[in-house]
Amino acid sequence: THIDITQTATGGIKGTTELRTLDWTLRGHKDGIFGEVKGKSRWASLKDLKGADEWLRGPFLDEDGGVRVQAWVESIGGGWTAEQVWGFEEIKGSRYHVRHIIVRKGEDWKQARLVYDYQGSST
Repeated sequence: THIDITQTATGGIKGTTELRTLDWTLRGHKDGIFGEVKGKSRWASLKDLKGADEWLRGPFLDEDGGVRVQAWVESIGGGWTAEQVWGFEEIKGSRYHVRHIIVRKGEDWKQARLVYDYQGSST
């Protein structure tokens, strides 16, 4: 499976383009915002995520049998890694594409939740 995403920030600011193949194969990429990185992505069941941090696992809607997208990326030269789990959540009565992320650098770590308006497939 292949997922292509073009992101645009508020105000039309050019974001980043993500080209993800969900086969858990490590690939390099040069990103205009994050620099040179290598990463991998896959479909992941709740069982696959059993050892993951609780923050990454939910509270996603229970759709498609609990299958999510899991992504891992490492900065080349930046010293940080990021792990993400994607799914859908209901927020104030509306359905959104949501990513739970943990970024680590050395002993420091931060978590974030990114919420997107889901536009659906372009095909």
